[in-house]
Amino acid sequence: MTSDDVPVLDVGNLSVHFGSPGLLRRGRVLRAVHDVSFGLAAGETLGIVGESGSGKSTTARAISRLVPATAGKVSLDGRDLLAARGKHLRHLRRDVQMVFQDPYSSLNPRRTVGASVAQPLINHGVVSREDTGPVVAELLEQVGLKPEAAGRYPHEFSGGQRQRVGIARAMATGPKVLICDEPVSALDISIQAQVVNLLGELQKRTNVAMLFIAHDLSVVRHVSHRVAVMYLGSIVEIGPSEKVYTRAAHPYTVALLDSAPLADPDHERGRERIEVRGEIPSAAHPPSGCAFHTRCWLYERLGQPDDCRMTTPELVETSTGHSAGCHFSDQVAQHRPEPVRLPVPTTRRRFPT
Repeated sequence: MTSDDVPVLDVGNLSVHFGSPGLLRRGRVLRAVHDVSFGLAAGETLGIVGESGSGKSTTARAISRLVPATAGKVSLDGRDLLAARGKHLRHLRRDVQMVFQDPYSSLNPRRTVGASVAQPLINHGVVSREDTGPVVAELLEQVGLKPEAAGRYPHEFSGGQRQRVGIARAMATGPKVLICDEPVSALDISIQAQVVNLLGELQKRTNVAMLFIAHDLSVVRHVSHRVAVMYLGSIVEIGPSEKVYTRAAHPYTVALLDSAPLADPDHERGRERIEVRGEIPSAAHPPSGCAFHTRCWLYERLGQPDDCRMTTPELVETSTGHSAGCHFSDQVAQHRPEPVRLPVPTTRRRFPT
């Protein structure tokens, strides 16, 4: 997002903390998301990547009001999404829709897919119940399904077809923001490409802003204009997709990129790979200082500096629009091995089908 873009979605210092009786007795909480900030413009895709437990899905669910936020703000076209209640909240939810990870559990097995797609139209007063038929048929056609599919049940469809139904349901209300939480991770590789292409076509047609959460770094690079890297509930790097992938300024981002396998077996066998040892720490017991220092390869190579153990780094701009939260971001490039060359699309945001 450039300085000229006005964010349709503005997230500022968002935090989501959970507690259980056992944790609270010790005066501790689980910091699932902590102090996350970003903006999202119309027609833009922000990809969010990170290990399981990094807070990606919780961030998405807090924005969509599926889990309560502990602190921070979420604004939709200047309207406070977190403070909205009752009819006001329902009106705002029409503009923020979600595509869930599992197409097998996100649809009601007792309802026809037509009824599932029609439900948000009825709930938000887009059309009357009697007039949903033609609208549902059009929505199904937009995602590559035949209108007669409306009368069938979810178990009669493949995983990719079910996810198309989920996308049709999410797009039914004409949202301004579409949150895609691992939308292709449960699908076969060939089907993933089709679903990703579909999302790109819908964005081009409707100018919807998209938050795209995924584990697959190649998919995120293909679909995203900007990328945010999360670790232990916080954003540690954010910037334009090509800058993050080719000039990573945080050691964790480098490690994620190095974890991606290469198609060339000779290059794969011969390259030096950055390894991150151990598991991600507990969000109930985060390390002091930089949260990543307990697993950081750069921390070891620099002789375990005190700054990493004692002081929490802030996101600092390393180049235009590109920020990283590392005390030694200026030394990442000189200490990392040759950057991993993930495949770059010849046609932007389009997978082969």
